[in-house]
Amino acid sequence: MKRLIITAIAMSALAACDAAEPSPEAPQYTQRQYMQAVNDIARLDDQADDAQRKPAKMLTFAQIDKGEKVGDFVMGGGYWTKLLAIAVGSDGKVYAFQPTEFIAMIPELAEQQDDTVRRYSEDDGTPKQVLPLRGPIAEPDFPKGALDTIITVQNYHDLYIDEVPQGSAKAATKALYDALKPGGVLVVVDHTAMEGAGLDAANTLHRMDKQVAMDQLTAVGFVLEAESDLYANPADDLGTNVFDESIRGKSDQFAWRLRKPGN
Repeated sequence: MKRLIITAIAMSALAACDAAEPSPEAPQYTQRQYMQAVNDIARLDDQADDAQRKPAKMLTFAQIDKGEKVGDFVMGGGYWTKLLAIAVGSDGKVYAFQPTEFIAMIPELAEQQDDTVRRYSEDDGTPKQVLPLRGPIAEPDFPKGALDTIITVQNYHDLYIDEVPQGSAKAATKALYDALKPGGVLVVVDHTAMEGAGLDAANTLHRMDKQVAMDQLTAVGFVLEAESDLYANPADDLGTNVFDESIRGKSDQFAWRLRKPGN
């Protein structure tokens, strides 16, 4: 009986210890952990843009981890692709997507994609860390259910411009959702349009009506986790084309981190 009592007391004590044990803290992200990516010699030509594009702060907001599989949706000249390639490390992968509609309009984008991939390839040219993808903007061929994070910077409004097929926004947003693991993250940064500007702002100003974007993103299942004022500019009147020299590189932009529900 005595042994049973002692055993019961010991088990109670262990249970109390387990109950009192604090839950693991969420990972802390700092700009310092991304400085290797920012200073990477492969992106010396891009560093002139760092002051306005704030790469270390952006990667911190995106919460990129070593070993992640990440998608860059509409990679453009490869600015963010290069940063992500170092941020995810040798065990990670970056899927760099270039829409064929944009290559048709600007053929140099194909060359820029090839050049970016080459910097992170094997000696024989085999893609290693950065994997190139091309296709219709509405059908980004990311591996389904495999990505930890997808970023799209200053391009979400392009899903609504006249140069891409109607309905591209709905199809592409669903494809991004499907490509993420449960619990995965989509980071969206875009030029801010006036409240209520609607879809016209995408074509005439290359800006995104935030409510239109949020309605589309939440309709497929994304949940807004955080919003940053990283690229806020109160001096922007929100009614000027972002390519106008008076505002180019200084437009007010919203930055969202959205999560696909699940663990």
